[in-house]
Amino acid sequence: MVAELGNFALILALCLALAQSVLPLVGAQLGNARLMRTGRFLATGQFVFLSLSLAVLTWAFVVDDFTVRYVASHSSLTQPLIHKVTAVWGGHEGSLLLWVFTLGAWGAAVAYFSQSLPREMLARVLAVLGMVCVGFIAFTIFTSNPFERVVPGPVDGRGMNPLLQDPGMILHPPLLYMGYVGMAVVFAFAMAALLGGRLDAAWARWSRPWTTVAWVFLTLGIAVGSWWAYYELGWGGWWFWDPVENASFLPWLTATALIHSLAVTEKRGGFKVWTLMLAIITFALTILGAFIVRSGVITSVHAFATDPERGVFILGMLTLTLLGSLTVYAWRAPRVGLGGAFGWYSRESLLLANNVLLTVACTAVFIGTLYPLALDALGLGKISVGPPYFDTVFAPVMLPLLLLMGLGPSVMWKQANPGETFRQLRWVLAVSVVGGGLWPLTLGAWRPMTALSLMLATWIVLTALLDMHKRMGSARQPLPARLRKVMRPSFLGMHLAHIGLALIVVAIAMVNTYEVERDVRMQPGQSASAAGFDFTLLRMETVRGPNWDADQAVVEVQRNGRLVATLLPQRRYYDTQPQNPMNQASLHRAPTRDVYVSLGERLVGDAWSFRLYYKPYMFWMWSGAILLSLGGLLAACDKRYRLARNRVVRPQRRSDEVTARAQEATG
Repeated sequence: MVAELGNFALILALCLALAQSVLPLVGAQLGNARLMRTGRFLATGQFVFLSLSLAVLTWAFVVDDFTVRYVASHSSLTQPLIHKVTAVWGGHEGSLLLWVFTLGAWGAAVAYFSQSLPREMLARVLAVLGMVCVGFIAFTIFTSNPFERVVPGPVDGRGMNPLLQDPGMILHPPLLYMGYVGMAVVFAFAMAALLGGRLDAAWARWSRPWTTVAWVFLTLGIAVGSWWAYYELGWGGWWFWDPVENASFLPWLTATALIHSLAVTEKRGGFKVWTLMLAIITFALTILGAFIVRSGVITSVHAFATDPERGVFILGMLTLTLLGSLTVYAWRAPRVGLGGAFGWYSRESLLLANNVLLTVACTAVFIGTLYPLALDALGLGKISVGPPYFDTVFAPVMLPLLLLMGLGPSVMWKQANPGETFRQLRWVLAVSVVGGGLWPLTLGAWRPMTALSLMLATWIVLTALLDMHKRMGSARQPLPARLRKVMRPSFLGMHLAHIGLALIVVAIAMVNTYEVERDVRMQPGQSASAAGFDFTLLRMETVRGPNWDADQAVVEVQRNGRLVATLLPQRRYYDTQPQNPMNQASLHRAPTRDVYVSLGERLVGDAWSFRLYYKPYMFWMWSGAILLSLGGLLAACDKRYRLARNRVVRPQRRSDEVTARAQEATG
């Protein structure tokens, strides 16, 4: 009966979502305070029932209830407890339940943390979120129910995919879903603003923290997934332009543009129409990502489902979302206006160029991802679009974007003087060109594209430091007072995020140019070399894990006769799926390089195949991702959003309370 309780809770959540999508919207239209207040309670109740449903499914995994079909397909008696818990979202049905739970959590957060918004605005936001919840909860119940029974249940389950039995499974899907689903909040704010006709600076100020927090989660989810692929799969790569990877990258690009566009809307009243369109596109791309992963149109290590009927359901949701939102947009957007004018050289114009470049990059990735799928669906043949295409079209768009990233904070709003900007930044430009140009020589070879990338990364860091120095003001002031000027979260967060991206650019440039990869054959006692490191296979041994056996190599790594590390790569054979061995690579990390060994198959006699890697500056990749996310989090936590919002809406709240009391008196 426990599984039925989870299913019943899911049905109740759907009923509450239906009510949430109607009652607050009607209340906002009629000015009925009671109906508007229902949105908060319905969102909270929906979250409670979705939490109960997820808890029930988790309990079924913990107690090995193999009469639940989904549990039998993704768990086993010998599977460690941590992997039983992560198996909850290790397949299509459970991951979709995690998705709707996350959607419910975002709705409850909006209901709780946005109480100072005007009631009409909050009611419309929660109503739009309710509509989104209806679609995804209905999809879960009617096409992907994780509580289906199989009677009699098997004695033991099939076990989770060995690839997913990794600590990365704890963080990657929840973080990614928090980012994906958070874009629904951004969409809801945009739709609420359109429906209410309130598209002023206050709307942008309310939206910015939610947009930035969702972007932070999406950034962390992508970064953790990249790290997981890097150390787990043994391919030595961190990004493969896989369609599912691209599905998460597309909304990240448009959300990045949206963050910058919202800044202009809030501070200068510009880009209003474009900002609304970016919010709609970003949310639509998250639904498109769900379609790519769950429709069966691709075969990938990331794909969850192969049922075309599910794909049709999601495609219908995407169509309804686009038709509905674009209809409202066409109806309301012409009344918004274009906002304030600005000169050809100003911070607004540079942010506009930033938006255009990010949109072009998104379009290029979108075409490369969807074009092969469209050809296949139309029966026009199969083609493969891989890294050469994406590298060719993506890099030329990103390079000018990096230049603008360093230039933008130094340029005034409205109208600026190019000559004055050059005067302020000429020494920074000179140091960036010389330093970035000479940097590749430290690794023994000079490449033009690598040097250009390092110049731009240096440019971003130096312009950020210069802007901080200028913000601190005169050295005559006390140091604590000067530091407080640069410690404003939004200002500091912006520059930390830019510096983080610069570190990622350095890592990409270095590893793509100077990495070394060798496939070798070794038997105990033999050695091989790569990038100045000597790898010696000391011995092979067999080890036992909680639910797997493994062949483990003991490899000693030396450089110039000095011991660097002893690495232990494994080839694991899981109890439930011994026919699918998994490679567990072993790494030694340092600030400027990774040494990486992956164990392959057994060859004739005592010999084994190995893959040896030297990866320069990979530590900067992950450090940059952390700084990027930390910068976004700092920007979202700036208290001026809350203070300004309270000042704007306090009179409106008093008016709402008077209206509510009057209605109750006449009621």
